[in-house]
Amino acid sequence: MQPSQPTERELLAKVLAPLLEDFKYWFSRSITLLESERITFLSEEEQNDLIARIKNSQEEVKTASMLFKATDGRAGIDTKVLMPWHSLVGECWSVARRWRKEKELNQN
Repeated sequence: MQPSQPTERELLAKVLAPLLEDFKYWFSRSITLLESERITFLSEEEQNDLIARIKNSQEEVKTASMLFKATDGRAGIDTKVLMPWHSLVGECWSVARRWRKEKELNQN
């Protein structure tokens, strides 16, 4: 007997729901850093632009999450929508990593 294949809805629930939560988490952490610290390797304009892009993406993720829940997991999200969020999370990680390194170097 072959194991049953998950339905598209089950697959969406297993993959998309946690992914949306990850985006929420990383965007929130990034906003906390960017609004509480002056990131000296970014100009003030670059830092404010990054904050604005994150906040915009947070709203998009919030809307996508609400739609996903409202449709009981039947609504997916096009990868054309997900990829910019993914890229933005990567950019946030890079900024945080560099900020930690520079902070560490300045403390030594």
